[in-house]
Amino acid sequence: MKKIIYFLLVLFSFTINTSAQTEVMAWGNITGIRINGQLIDFESSVVVIGKDKSFVHATGKERQARPQYFRDGDTQTVITEIDGIRFTQVVTDLSKGKARVEINLQSDTTLNLDGVYLHIQQPLNKKEQTIRVGSKEGTQDITIVKGKVKKGQKAHLSIEITATGPIDTETAILSISSRNPGREFLGLGGNFRLQNPSVDPQVIDYSLENLRVAYGRVEMPWRSWHPEENGNPLEDALTGKIDERVRDAMEMARRLKRLGMPVIVSAWFPPVWAIDGKPEDYPRRGGVQAFRLDAKKIERIYKSLTDYLLVLKKIYGVEAISFSFNESDIGIDIVHTAEEHAKFIKGLGSYMASKGLSTKMLLGDNSDATTYDFILPAMRDPETHPYISGVSFHSWRGCDDATLEKWAAASRELNVPLIIGEGSTDAAAWRYPQIFKEATFALYEINLYTRISAICQPQSILQWQLTSDYSILWGAGVYGSEGELRPTQRYWNLKQLASTPEQAFALPVSSSKEEVNSAAFANIARGEYVVHAVNNGSARSAIIKGLPTENATVKVYVTNQEQGMEETSTYHFLPNGNLEVQLPAVSFVSVFVNQL
Repeated sequence: MKKIIYFLLVLFSFTINTSAQTEVMAWGNITGIRINGQLIDFESSVVVIGKDKSFVHATGKERQARPQYFRDGDTQTVITEIDGIRFTQVVTDLSKGKARVEINLQSDTTLNLDGVYLHIQQPLNKKEQTIRVGSKEGTQDITIVKGKVKKGQKAHLSIEITATGPIDTETAILSISSRNPGREFLGLGGNFRLQNPSVDPQVIDYSLENLRVAYGRVEMPWRSWHPEENGNPLEDALTGKIDERVRDAMEMARRLKRLGMPVIVSAWFPPVWAIDGKPEDYPRRGGVQAFRLDAKKIERIYKSLTDYLLVLKKIYGVEAISFSFNESDIGIDIVHTAEEHAKFIKGLGSYMASKGLSTKMLLGDNSDATTYDFILPAMRDPETHPYISGVSFHSWRGCDDATLEKWAAASRELNVPLIIGEGSTDAAAWRYPQIFKEATFALYEINLYTRISAICQPQSILQWQLTSDYSILWGAGVYGSEGELRPTQRYWNLKQLASTPEQAFALPVSSSKEEVNSAAFANIARGEYVVHAVNNGSARSAIIKGLPTENATVKVYVTNQEQGMEETSTYHFLPNGNLEVQLPAVSFVSVFVNQL
């Protein structure tokens, strides 16, 4: 009997056309300059300091309301605002390790300040690197404006930053323990919350036709489903009266189910009757109103939600595997305390079961990994456990190794799967969508997914989204883009991750190089093995240990700024049976090994 081993080595890296590339975040901070793929890291920020240090406000992720990001060749531009002071920052790659930074400031207000500065922070643990601004080295503050600023005042700063440091090309050793399988990975999943009827359909079609999508999450448009408290949406639906938005959401769920996916149903906006008080009683913060449910109507709420799931099952043939309120830890758009979350799991869970549904509740579905404590009361209450289908968090913030370990431990303790309900790295990126085309954004995203896969061993990572929102495709009107619909680098990253064999178990894997992250999977029954790794540095080779390679043939695929999952032949077998693969500077490489 022929035995096939798929060995997928994913090493994410960019093939750099120029000798250097400056990494600029969409909010303006520079995080380093790449030389031959090696990141010489530092961080810049624009800082506004009040008189006598009464306040210190700096550019940073999600700190400014609506920054704008653009690229034109080697020049990156960010437009943003702090405390009524507008900044236009233009960063241009000049030559190897050198970039010019220009900042134009205009104040729309009068402020009593200590000053406005460009702050450059160099890592303390990398003394072999040198960061020079003009003729000065190291961490420093550069004055843009000193003292008080007046309304209408303008200022300009132009500097050159030079970065130098050793380029690490040492071979990475990836060691896989193929006889110690862990938890099952069903594959890449996706969110399919319908928001743009003019553009969503074509992006969804392309994604479902070209990616192996293994898990789906859709919206329950609760406000459209049951707008009037005295209405009977269940009876209406059974007689053919279904709101168009509800019908579209249910059809989306049916389409995913036809493709064999488990489907999560999540609710965002509650109907007015289910809110404690009036909508206008709730302040809008950052465009969000965190609504509390009316505890006096809780049984009516249980029925309303369950009736939706019953219609989804009876008419559309979809029995949701899980239900959740989206990010109820912070209220997008229903807010619960941790104790209320536990109570709601028991209440709705038992109600759904009483109506014959197998649908259970997601524990958490948190906004971030950082809000882990939100799930603790439910974990500590044994009465919630029969109604929990899985543990879920969204990967927008705070995914350090220690925090990821806690989420993994929680799912193991409850013996339920861990689901990354929304996968990506920047929840505010829709405000500056040009960043979706950037290689740096693609690197951060696949780097995170590889770490999550290794540490958390999730059942699925559900991309936010596989629609036109946060799109992995470009053109055809997506964020106003022109031309035919086409893949971005993020698409090719996800396609390679989605190529993981079905029903694969996570395998322990370690890397000898800090710059190379890795995760491994295997469908042992079919002899299919996969390793994913992220190479954050320069060109190097990788030696893979611990996989069966006897009588094997190999195919290698590469994704970077220039290549989209293109086949190469940069590998060979070593006499000891290990596999050596050449990794281009900053490359995402997939290696399939077929053992005959």
